[in-house]
Amino acid sequence: MNKTEFISAVAEKSGLSKTDAKKAIEAFVDIVTVELGKGGKVALLGFGSFSVAGKAARKGVNPKTKQPIDIPARNVVKFKAGAELSDLVK
Repeated sequence: MNKTEFISAVAEKSGLSKTDAKKAIEAFVDIVTVELGKGGKVALLGFGSFSVAGKAARKGVNPKTKQPIDIPARNVVKFKAGAELSDLVK
């Protein structure tokens, strides 16, 4: 499902217009982005939680040249599915 299909599905399920559904989805994405940018966490009960985790620096190999490279430490976004979502997927 791509963004356009998701907007249509949200509009149909909620009874909102596609324009309003698009605004709501974009607001959600903006809020989650800002909160994670600050290093925070967004938890949606029954669905899951978004958080920021640090990845340590490590050694790697350039697949083209086979030369060792240093991969710097960085932050990544993690999503942990909630119990209800996990049960539905099983």
